[in-house]
Amino acid sequence: MYEFDWSSIPGALPLLAKGLMVTFEVTLTAIVVGIVWGTLLAVARLSSNKLVSFAAASYVNLFRSVPLVMVILWFYLIVPQLLRSVFGDALGDIRLASALIAFSLFEAAYYSEIIRAGIQSVARGQIAAGLALGMTYAQTMRLVVLPQAFRNMTPLLLTQAVILFQDTSLVYVIGLSDFFGTAYKVGDRDGRLVELLLFAGAIYFIISFAASQLVKRLESRYAR
Repeated sequence: MYEFDWSSIPGALPLLAKGLMVTFEVTLTAIVVGIVWGTLLAVARLSSNKLVSFAAASYVNLFRSVPLVMVILWFYLIVPQLLRSVFGDALGDIRLASALIAFSLFEAAYYSEIIRAGIQSVARGQIAAGLALGMTYAQTMRLVVLPQAFRNMTPLLLTQAVILFQDTSLVYVIGLSDFFGTAYKVGDRDGRLVELLLFAGAIYFIISFAASQLVKRLESRYAR
């Protein structure tokens, strides 16, 4: 029978904390860039310009049709030389830079669909009212439609953020020492892989569960 030994975890906490910071960095960067780029994609998909709409739709369909792990590998195996030619040595760790770009561009496709649905949930009369007040279409979208749309879709955006946090563990395929990767390496080094992975799973559960409860509270608040 396997005997559990948790003694290696206390000494590994500084390394695990450092790995968790990498996980949070990837998550927060992908959320911010994903929402900004996703908003532009959503507006482009709703554009009356067929070329712009087609280009945005093609981007979204491409990234939504490819597994995330493949996107991560694309940017790590194919793009590094391009990134170094543009940013040089200032780019730093190519694995982290690749992960940040891959997650940001990938998540933007999913955020764009959420944001597009949020925009379409706003009554079209709001746009007509904005135009009637002398606003341009861009001003109406920015000042009237998007604030209402983001309020409607906040729970969905946060749900996607929870999924994104969990998906960051996939960066292990490029050797980036995020929280999961660090837990795996420490467990393998100390011969306590089961304990470290169980501990990592518990931390992922606690953070994800807490975020999910926040989403539920927001949903019930907006449903009033």
